[in-house]
Amino acid sequence: MSLLRALALAFLAAPALADPLIVEVVTASAVSDTRRYALTGEIVARDAVGVSFPMEGRLSEVLAEAGDRIAAGTPLARMESVRQQQALRAAQAGLATAEADYRQAIEDLDRQDALLARGATTRIRRDAAEDALQIAEAAVAQTRADLDRTAKALNDTVLSAPARATVIRRMAEPGEVVGAAQPVMDLALGDGLDAVFEVPEAFLVGFSGVREVALSLIDRPGTLFGGRVREVSPLVDPRSGTVRVTVSVSSPPVATAYGDAVRGVVTQTSAPHIVLPYTALTNTAEGPAVWVTDPETMAVSLHAIEIERFETDRVVIRRGLENGARVVARGAHLMYPGRIVREAVQ
Repeated sequence: MSLLRALALAFLAAPALADPLIVEVVTASAVSDTRRYALTGEIVARDAVGVSFPMEGRLSEVLAEAGDRIAAGTPLARMESVRQQQALRAAQAGLATAEADYRQAIEDLDRQDALLARGATTRIRRDAAEDALQIAEAAVAQTRADLDRTAKALNDTVLSAPARATVIRRMAEPGEVVGAAQPVMDLALGDGLDAVFEVPEAFLVGFSGVREVALSLIDRPGTLFGGRVREVSPLVDPRSGTVRVTVSVSSPPVATAYGDAVRGVVTQTSAPHIVLPYTALTNTAEGPAVWVTDPETMAVSLHAIEIERFETDRVVIRRGLENGARVVARGAHLMYPGRIVREAVQ
């Protein structure tokens, strides 16, 4: 009796086991999508230079302010120059003395030549006068070199603009002692502007071919202007993991200033690719795979795939699926080869 009861129960249960499993199914369709990425950077001068004195000294005047537009040769700062002025006056006096000695030596040699021609002096005295002239000539050359050196030292106490420029930053004040080659000001040469961004390294992989950047100032978001990637640093900042990207700015808004915060947006339309929800994935010993349904029998089979990249809530498939394939989107853990499924009604 118990055996008959067991057979009856098995018979009643069989149709339930044969019922198809209801699952969510998606169609693998090749699509192109547009990705946007925005970062905040800073407006900088395209050609910038730090200007400094070639020697140490105390500043007596700083003549330019940040934002000033200056012509080539415009004095920017002065050092205290009392010592240099004294050295110049001493060199001038030394040259005057040396030139007077030189003129006297010429007269002495001329007189000795005349006396020697009349037999009124000796050859030794005449040769001594010639030696004195050569010494005086060398002294003049030396004192002229000293004068040039001291004049340059005095000239170096005035810091001048190397070209037409705009003062970006003033880094020293009157009374400060600055060292040789210590920057006193930063200058922007010309009118070119760049926007500099610190970009996460991972972002560069997905947008490696992007060149055009849409720019807008943070304080004027409605004013858009263009930019083009000019330089990507080959180095990654070890502290932040970012890469410096320089974008050349074209047609910036009026009154755009150095140091302004700027927003850069890049847009990229990808080549056609298949995108699936991450819930469709399953793992095998050979790698990732998905369950594909047969459109006639609704039996599932396992298809190995290769993943291009992971995105939020979805994965991009590189290869392994044909366009139009029907893929089980949820319930992959309940699948086995040949299992019959039925698509859930949306």
